[in-house]
Amino acid sequence: MSVKIGEKAPNFGVSEWVQGAPTNFDQEKDHITVLEVFQVNCPGCFMHAIPEAINIYNKYKDEGVRVLGLATAFEDFDKNTLENLKMLAETGEVIGETKEALSAYGQLKEGNKLSYKIPFPLGMDKLTKTSGEISHEKIMEFIYPQIPDFDSQPEEYKNQIIERVKSYMKSKEYSAETFEKFALQGTPSMIIVDRKGILRDVSFGQSGHAEAIIEKLLKED
Repeated sequence: MSVKIGEKAPNFGVSEWVQGAPTNFDQEKDHITVLEVFQVNCPGCFMHAIPEAINIYNKYKDEGVRVLGLATAFEDFDKNTLENLKMLAETGEVIGETKEALSAYGQLKEGNKLSYKIPFPLGMDKLTKTSGEISHEKIMEFIYPQIPDFDSQPEEYKNQIIERVKSYMKSKEYSAETFEKFALQGTPSMIIVDRKGILRDVSFGQSGHAEAIIEKLLKED
């Protein structure tokens, strides 16, 4: 499914909420909704993106802006789990590369715990075990959004890309609904939906432009 900026945002996939009341884009009418998509095993998510989302939450929560956190998994499926998300929500404890990086920067409290509390709802993306069959159609669906002029590329290059995508798909134990539906490039990613449920922005990495978008959306009717 291709999701377009400026069109109605489909609901994100969520298997379980571990903190806060269950919700989704269609239930947040009259709110501007910011969805921070992260992985539990993702140092950059915890060093930059989640603190940015917490700042947005604190600054705009009384102005009709909803901030939600969604943990996904497109790699390290043994670490990016519902169990580790629950532990994070309940105790603040982090694992894996997140623990190593934050520890190296002196940003953890005793017991490998975050120095801050995540105040907004947290859910887990819907993961589906991938079946062994990888069709050519599936491969092309993955390639075209990334390389729109794929068909006009040299034959050798095309074959290399197809093989690379095929081996990536074979290595992927699970497919994550939200990650794939919104064609996210990695984590952290931020999805912003306006009061009318229209998708307004999808950004990857430390965007830094989220507040400007929110300010603009707050001025709209």
